[in-house]
Amino acid sequence: MPLSVSLSIEGDTTVIELAGELDADTAPDFHQTIEKAAGHGTRTIEIRMAGVAYMASAGLRSLVFAQQKVADHVTIKVVGAIEPVSRTIRTAGLDRSIVLDG
Repeated sequence: MPLSVSLSIEGDTTVIELAGELDADTAPDFHQTIEKAAGHGTRTIEIRMAGVAYMASAGLRSLVFAQQKVADHVTIKVVGAIEPVSRTIRTAGLDRSIVLDG
């Protein structure tokens, strides 16, 4: 299943909405969107993942990539991830540096 990626600004938050599967084939699209989001200068990047049915290790690498691309004062939030996806994020320890909001 392909990945649908959209980008919008809501106040001081850049919103990235994902739907589909986040894997090695689809991660480059997410990376391009992260780079655009990092350039917006907002204080928060909210990654809405309610529509992500599956996340491979490439998805975890994408979240690490996001952390590396944004300024130190920017908060990254993952919102609405289904339990298997949020469990993968917690198991990798990324919930210590990214806000995981179920």
